[in-house]
Amino acid sequence: MNVSSLVQILVILLLIATGVGLLSRRLGIPYVTGLVLAGLPITEILSHRIGLEPSLVLNLFLPILIFEAAINTDISRLRSTFKPIALLAVPGTVFSFAVIAVLLRYGLGMNWISSLFIGTCLANTDTVSIIAVFKQIPVPSRLSTIVEGETLFNDAAALVLFNLVLTVYKTGSLTFSEGLRELLFIALGGSIVGLVLGYLSLPIFNRLDDPLSSLLLTVAVSLGIFQVGQFLGVSGAVAVVMAGLIFGNLGLSQTISASDRLVLLSFWEYASFGVNTFIFLLIGIEIMPMELWNILPAILFVVLAYQLGRVLSVYLLLLGLPWFDRPIPLRWQHVLFLGNIKGSLSMALALSLPLALPGREQIITLVFGAVFFSLVGQGLSLPWLVKRLKLSNLSRSRQKIQEWQAQLMAAKAAQDELDSLLKSGVLPKAVYEEMRSAYQVRVAGAEKALRNIYNTRSAWSDRDNDLTKLDAICRRLLLAEKIALNEAMQKRILSETIVRSHLQTIDEQLLRLKDD
Repeated sequence: MNVSSLVQILVILLLIATGVGLLSRRLGIPYVTGLVLAGLPITEILSHRIGLEPSLVLNLFLPILIFEAAINTDISRLRSTFKPIALLAVPGTVFSFAVIAVLLRYGLGMNWISSLFIGTCLANTDTVSIIAVFKQIPVPSRLSTIVEGETLFNDAAALVLFNLVLTVYKTGSLTFSEGLRELLFIALGGSIVGLVLGYLSLPIFNRLDDPLSSLLLTVAVSLGIFQVGQFLGVSGAVAVVMAGLIFGNLGLSQTISASDRLVLLSFWEYASFGVNTFIFLLIGIEIMPMELWNILPAILFVVLAYQLGRVLSVYLLLLGLPWFDRPIPLRWQHVLFLGNIKGSLSMALALSLPLALPGREQIITLVFGAVFFSLVGQGLSLPWLVKRLKLSNLSRSRQKIQEWQAQLMAAKAAQDELDSLLKSGVLPKAVYEEMRSAYQVRVAGAEKALRNIYNTRSAWSDRDNDLTKLDAICRRLLLAEKIALNEAMQKRILSETIVRSHLQTIDEQLLRLKDD
């Protein structure tokens, strides 16, 4: 395909995406679902000239999506929900993969290798689809964090499982001990690569005073670390996750000005949006409706298999969560179940199967069909479910709290930027003091209003959900106490006996706090 033809197709796709954006907002359907549906009518026109190239998705699109999600992830929030995230992202993904493979092996009579490959393709959830719903319909922050964290890590878990099944296919066998050793090597190796290269990149990032140069470095880091991980035989996806968390929490949030941070985050938001736009349009173009229709019963069985795997991995695994962490409400579990939407990674993995694999075309068609039903069926029903469960209702008191918090956060951020401008010599001291005092009036007003609200906390009804906002603040403070005590114990400042006693008390206090 020459450059002129490629540009023409690019323009067509951009115009289609623009129209989908307008219609999806008016019709109230998720943007990504609209993109897939819009791609179906033009399948015959473009499918032979352009398609979903797996190497492009895995080596370019996937690192961009993972890095963007990671730099926007607050480690403090992730830490507070780490246990349910880890439970769903690792054992949950493996359990779902196993359920799907077993059901396909005995339900459709497929051989084990084909069943295992389909299991790896459909064991992950699509981050974009469910987060897009949460942007339209706000949900409790803890639920949002669990979903974002799970989708961030289960993509990496699915890629690790895919590599393991690929090893079984190539070698013909793999013992349990060998598989476990390979799994640990790929996952832990990816974590180490991401942490090391992420930390090594930070000094360079900190010395750059130009936001555009900083932006180029983050792009090079996200794509380069993925390639390094793949070259070393470890998980590039895990490496990018770790590097993104380091940049988001130690680079962007602490070492650059607010204006530079806005430039970087805006770029990554746009990059993620653009990548997803093309991915989901190409998914619609890649799907051949007639081929899906011809094997519809088998596709429906695959959909049933991955849904059953999700049911067991969510509802059964989370039954044991109260033994070591706060329980997840049943209404939230319904969202976690229906939010099991499949997307671009599932299709990219299917397309990247070895060409010599027996039944490869059947596997691809089944995965494509399952992704299509997931994006359309679950994508359209998830917003309805979230509304029906009334997870997004904000009380009048909660709205008032958030209004004052918004004023306080904005004013303090402006003061921080003024401090930076004064230090760099951009503002003279007199102008700085005048502007800072104006913001201080807003800070004082917001702090007074919030203090009055929090002081009347005891007068609120126990059923009032406004309590949970203050509980969220208390939770962050208690987690900070735990970190300080653990560090003191590791440095031999405090004895383990004393620290363990205090940690037990803090854990009991955490369990009594309400969900936010």
